Amino acid sequence: MVLGATFAAAASMAWSLLAGGLLGVVLLWAAGWLLDRLWWQPRRLERALRAQGLRGTSYRFLTGDLKDFYRMNQEAWSRPLPLRCHDIAPRVAPFLCNNIREHGKTSMSWFGPIPKVTIVDPDLAKDVLSNKFGHFEKLNFRALFKLMSDGLANQDGEKWAKHRRILNPGFHMEKLKVRPSKVKNENV
Repeated sequence: MVLGATFAAAASMAWSLLAGGLLGVVLLWAAGWLLDRLWWQPRRLERALRAQGLRGTSYRFLTGDLKDFYRMNQEAWSRPLPLRCHDIAPRVAPFLCNNIREHGKTSMSWFGPIPKVTIVDPDLAKDVLSNKFGHFEKLNFRALFKLMSDGLANQDGEKWAKHRRILNPGFHMEKLKVRPSKVKNENV
């Protein structure tokens, strides 16, 4: 009887050690995954972007530039805009204006652990947006997309290419030109 109780206690202890060990391994894996996602991966991305010649702010753990973004917005919105002042960019996007002023027309900042590359040069922006390599993903706002119809802005991949081919002829210069004679006849 004593031997059976000892064996049951040892078996129970073995199962609890196994469960505890398994839980420890899962927690260790999750901690490693979080460390990679929130520290090592952003640091690798920062080194790669700097190697390509981009300047900008350095990555700060977990928050990136969100504290500076919030602080600059609070400062800009606390002061009134002077009368007849049409330069509203530093008031609307103070962090962006400051980043461009300090680091140039092509710079990087951090939205948490995600790098944000800012391109102000129109020719470079056109080149980036017209590439066909698919390196740039569209932002996914599910709630907004539910409100919008299922159009070109919501599509990706082959479906986007098909819709773009259909719509593209409508945006040629000949189609967009307004003929004054037709406009006068339609208004009469």
